[in-house]
Amino acid sequence: MVFDVETTGFGPQRGARVIEIGAVLVENGKMISEFQSFINCGKAVSRQAQKVHGITDRMLFGQPAPEEIFPCFHKFISGSTLVAHNAAFDISFLRYEFSRLCIGINSGYLCTMKMSRRRFPMLPNHKLETVAKHVLGALPPEIHWHRALDDARLTAMVWLEMVKND
Repeated sequence: MVFDVETTGFGPQRGARVIEIGAVLVENGKMISEFQSFINCGKAVSRQAQKVHGITDRMLFGQPAPEEIFPCFHKFISGSTLVAHNAAFDISFLRYEFSRLCIGINSGYLCTMKMSRRRFPMLPNHKLETVAKHVLGALPPEIHWHRALDDARLTAMVWLEMVKND
């Protein structure tokens, strides 16, 4: 299960919250199912975060609350190993959001950024875009950077290519 989150800021320990979540279920080397939702957590999106993902407070108006989304997401990922690019960041937010709702998370996780650092130490950086260009050759033109579902899809493509060579 490959996933990504977009947030109001840069750390749950600083009060930031998840405002978008996207995930792709991968089986037998194929993306077979997706999950995506905006989340209205009732917290303003910082200007710095808006510059990264482009999500505004207005876009979150009328969207479901965390209490509606995270139990559904927990069910979607149940029994899966989680995969994310810079997984420590995404997992910290997921754990925080789940803990607020008394939902346990015991899924293991893999980090495509850590994998890329080991496999491709010559890259100038290990941002998702850089790794994707290196692994895939060309970036899918329909990708919207720093949007949860698109980043999850791209991470899934990168991960599938990297595990092909194992």
